[in-house]
Amino acid sequence: MTPERPTAPRFERLALIGCGLMGGSFALALRKAGLVKTIVGFSASEKTRQRAVELKVLDHACTNVADAVRGADLVLLAVPVGAMQVSFSAMRDALQPSALLMDVGSTKCDVIAAAQASLGERLSCFVPAHPIAGKEVAGIEHADSTLYQKRRTILTPLPQTSIQKMQAAHTVWTAIGSHVSTMTPEAHDATFAAVSHLPHLLAFAAVNALTAQPKGATFLEMAGPGFRDFSRIAASDAAVWRDILSANKTEVLMQVSHFRAALEQFENTLRLGDTPALQHLIQQASDVRSAWTLQAGNACNQDSED
Repeated sequence: MTPERPTAPRFERLALIGCGLMGGSFALALRKAGLVKTIVGFSASEKTRQRAVELKVLDHACTNVADAVRGADLVLLAVPVGAMQVSFSAMRDALQPSALLMDVGSTKCDVIAAAQASLGERLSCFVPAHPIAGKEVAGIEHADSTLYQKRRTILTPLPQTSIQKMQAAHTVWTAIGSHVSTMTPEAHDATFAAVSHLPHLLAFAAVNALTAQPKGATFLEMAGPGFRDFSRIAASDAAVWRDILSANKTEVLMQVSHFRAALEQFENTLRLGDTPALQHLIQQASDVRSAWTLQAGNACNQDSED
């Protein structure tokens, strides 16, 4: 007999700290699934707070973090990773011990360090999370209740995280359509430096390298689908990616060194005119990419931002 899946809890009050694409999409997904009664939120921007209410993402907007968190049984921290520590500090005294607190940050070691420095006795409430989803556009206007469906969410619990909170986090993400995995924070940051942070860095650098050339604008006019697909993530939010790359710089720089070695290998084959070796390198990459897209259980093989 197949075991029954845990029933997702229904929350009385979701406090959304950071009313952008990721947080707004989580709120809409919970509302659509009937898993929350009331959604309140805080954004540093008054305009964003008002817009979130107009779009019915929030039932009520608060003017500070503590007021939003007070009385909430579920709190989602959806701010740039560079703003995590300030947010943790602002919510600590208002966070009730029974609440489930999660984030959606793309780096985990730095976020956990911020939580450890700021949350005190409330650290056991915190389940660090990273949904591998998003878009290259930001803002509450782009919030989408289906954003997390068929996407992977990584949980990186702390030793202090309660088992009950971990189970609740797993159930909530599953209930809105996500495939949940667990990793250590260190493994998470090393992995996503390779498969997310470096690719973003390369996209930013490639676009800048093109436009820095005297004829860059002319070249860009002739760009087609290949350039469009490769450069899509270069349109990502600059402040968000500034924080991600800075927070995970050790792992990112290690991946840069690996990429530089691979690029030099391609350069050498071109310089030497070694076409069989060049074809081998291209075929090797093509085979890996093809196998990855066909991999069973791969929840990230469609257009997604992470």
